[in-house]
Amino acid sequence: MMEVGAVFRIVVGVDGSDSSLTALDWALEEARLRSGQVHVVAAWHYPVIGDAAGKAEDHEAFGEDARHAHTEALRRASGPGVAVTGEVTEGHPAEVLLKAAAGADLLVVGSRGHGGFAGMLLDSVSGHAVHHAHCPVLVVRAGAGAGP
Repeated sequence: MMEVGAVFRIVVGVDGSDSSLTALDWALEEARLRSGQVHVVAAWHYPVIGDAAGKAEDHEAFGEDARHAHTEALRRASGPGVAVTGEVTEGHPAEVLLKAAAGADLLVVGSRGHGGFAGMLLDSVSGHAVHHAHCPVLVVRAGAGAGP
């Protein structure tokens, strides 16, 4: 139960996918209804797979993609009625989101981001969040509608 006068804090993960943008829209609407705030988190992790360690410019491309997704999400979130903050952090997205959601009232993630394998019900980030977050987690499907 929230303390009297406390602000309802929602953390939402974005990666530019349709699912994450639908999650952002849902979080913004819920924050408007609760006079809350939204913290937009974009995380990136450079995969090291066998011999595909890549080059420095490949590494930077992952960070650039995350910063671009974050900038677009903040642009989408701008407007009256909801306080919006954000961060772009290098690290495994699931771990970054869990850290950002410490003390939050709700964590909202898309059901499938840019990194999932076809056929999985929940990608690794949303599944990890559901099982390990210390706050309620809402997993939103793209096309599920923006309203709570």
